[in-house]
Amino acid sequence: MNITLSKKQLIAIAAILIAGIVLALLILGNGGAKDDHAHEEEKHAHAEEKSAPPVEGLLLMSAEQGKAAGVVIATAAPGRIQTSVALPGEIRFNEDRTAHVVPRLAGVVEAVHADLGQLVKKGQVLAVIASTELSEQRSALLSAQRRLSLARATYEREKMLWQEKISAELDYLQAQQAWREAEIAVQNAQQKLQALGAAGSAKGPLNRYDIRAPFDAMVLEKHITLGEAVKEDANIFVISDLSTVWAEIAVPAKDLATVRVGGKVLVKASAFNASAKGTITYVGALLGEQTRTAKARISLQNPDMAWRPGLFVSVEVIAGEQDAPVTVQSTAIQSVEDKPSVFVQLKHGYQATPVITGRSDGQLTEITRGLAVGTPYAAQGSFTLKSELGKASAGHEH
Repeated sequence: MNITLSKKQLIAIAAILIAGIVLALLILGNGGAKDDHAHEEEKHAHAEEKSAPPVEGLLLMSAEQGKAAGVVIATAAPGRIQTSVALPGEIRFNEDRTAHVVPRLAGVVEAVHADLGQLVKKGQVLAVIASTELSEQRSALLSAQRRLSLARATYEREKMLWQEKISAELDYLQAQQAWREAEIAVQNAQQKLQALGAAGSAKGPLNRYDIRAPFDAMVLEKHITLGEAVKEDANIFVISDLSTVWAEIAVPAKDLATVRVGGKVLVKASAFNASAKGTITYVGALLGEQTRTAKARISLQNPDMAWRPGLFVSVEVIAGEQDAPVTVQSTAIQSVEDKPSVFVQLKHGYQATPVITGRSDGQLTEITRGLAVGTPYAAQGSFTLKSELGKASAGHEH
C-alpha cells in the first residue's frame, strides 16, 4: 500500500525531529555543566583542606612511633604530695668525731709520722716525744712492781710460819697489810700511765712517748716539728673522721614547727649535682639575738668524701604529705608557648594540653585545672614530643 504524505505532514515530522534534537542537546549540555561544576567544587574542597590551619598543639604520631621515641604513657590520678621547706645550710665537721690531739706530757719531739691530709687509723703513731715526766712515772711503776713482788713473798713466808706456829699472828697480819698496800701502789702507778695514754710495758727508752690517733680520721691541722719542745696542753694535731659530717642550717621562727629532731631531709649541693638523705639530730632551743633563727643539725654519711666542710648546701625539710585530686609525674610537665602543658594521648597522636599546676615534690605535680582523672598522658619522653611539635610547626609555617 502506498502512503503518500502531504507537504504539511512532512513539515510537521521535520519540526518534531528538530525539536527532539535540540532538546537532547540541551539535556547533554546541562549534564556536562553539572559535572564540570562538581569537579570544580571538589578541587576547591581539596584546596581548602590543604590550606586549612592544623589543630594547635596537635602532634600526629602513631603509638609505635611514640614508643620508639621513648614515650611512656601513664594515667592522671589522685596522689599524695610531700610538702617541704627549703633552707640554706653549710657542711661542717662532725664535732663528735673531731679531736684536738695534745701530748698530755711536756717533752721534746723525736719523730713526726703524720702529715696534713693523711688518713690515719685508730692507734696509729702520729708523733714521738721524749718526756722526763714519763720516765719518772714508768720508774715509779717498776719500783712499785718490785715492792709488790717482795711483799707477796714476805706475806707467803709469814703465812706459812704462822700456820706452823713458828711466828706470831701479828707478823703474819703485818705482812698481809704490806702486800695489800704494795698492790694499791702498783695499781695507782698503772692508772697514772693509762691516763697519759702510756699504759703497758715500755718498748725502748722509758722516756719514749707515742702520740696515737684516737680513731680513724684525716689530719686537718699539724702544729709540731722535729726537735721542738712542746707543752702538755699544746694543740699539735687536729684530726676528724670525715665518714660522717654535719649539715648546719639556720631555722627561722616560722619554720620551727616543721624542723624537728628525727625529721627526714634532702640535702643538695649548691656547687655541683649531688644530693643525699639525712636525719635531723639537733634543733637549738634558743634564737640568735641578731639573726632571730635557731641552729639545726643534720647528720650525713660521707663514704666518698664528697661532702666537704665549708660547702654550701640547700636542705629540703619534709613537712608532711597532702592529698591531691589530680596528679601527674613531674617529668610530664613541659613549657609549650610559655605555658605549662601535658601531652595527652589521642587516637592518632598527642595533644599539648595547657594546664595549671599546684603543689609539687619533684616526683608528682598537682594539676588544678586542664586535666581530668583517668586521662592518658606522656609521663616519659614529653621533651621529645615537644621537640617534634616544634619541628612540625616550623615546617608548616615554612
